Amino acid sequence: MNKPIGVIDSGVGGLTVVHELMRQLPKERLIYLGDTIRCPYGPRTPEEIREFTWEMVEFLLTKDIKMLVIACNTATAYTLEELQEKLSIPVVGVIQPGARAAIKSTLNNHVGIIGTVGTIHSNAYGIALNTIKPNLHITSVACPTFVPMVERGVLSGKEAEVTVEDALLPLKQFIEMDTLILGCTHYPLLKDVVQQVVGPQVTLISSSEETARETSTILEINQMFNEQNEPCHHQFYTTGDVEIFTSLTKRIFNSSIDNLKSVSIEKVII
Repeated sequence: MNKPIGVIDSGVGGLTVVHELMRQLPKERLIYLGDTIRCPYGPRTPEEIREFTWEMVEFLLTKDIKMLVIACNTATAYTLEELQEKLSIPVVGVIQPGARAAIKSTLNNHVGIIGTVGTIHSNAYGIALNTIKPNLHITSVACPTFVPMVERGVLSGKEAEVTVEDALLPLKQFIEMDTLILGCTHYPLLKDVVQQVVGPQVTLISSSEETARETSTILEINQMFNEQNEPCHHQFYTTGDVEIFTSLTKRIFNSSIDNLKSVSIEKVII
């Protein structure tokens, strides 16, 4: 099925998922939309998160996508079930894949979670983890300073180190933690700094790889793989500043991306 896969995020963080999708599914065409102008979603009300997410989805539906990947933990936490129920195409989020990866990783059942305020308050990861493995010891910490910093392009250096150190102080008491879920797709861009703060004994879990694997499985089950051998021409959209978006994508992909456009998505009618 030579239709594209749609990927949405509140900003640039979802490009970490796109990068993994490109690696695992090189024949699939992707259309990415990052709502950078209204990022971050974490401090938003559940109503705003649902409204903004639906506006992104409606925009991508006009592109005739065959599947939707919600590459945003906050949007996944508040809209996944609703989108799966109401859309006629498969919908994948990042929380369940991340939870499964953490359970595979932990050796002592002590798992930490860091995420946006919205994701942590939703307890979506805690529910997903305990549904699979009830005896886990879980500590969750909201890190509201991370996403704005990443969106400004601050991924390393003194500011990043101080910000991450301060945000992760509550985890210092959770000394037996051997696995930490990066519960926001922006956070892998701070992976080196986070690892430095928590120490080498803690395995960091990004849901990107597992989400791409689940996407592949769903495509196979529904016989939706792209069978054509033509080069993929991916499309990228941002609701914010193109130059800032471009500079961050260079860090993620180690090269410039083509076909990037700025778009307004509020109140899209399909």
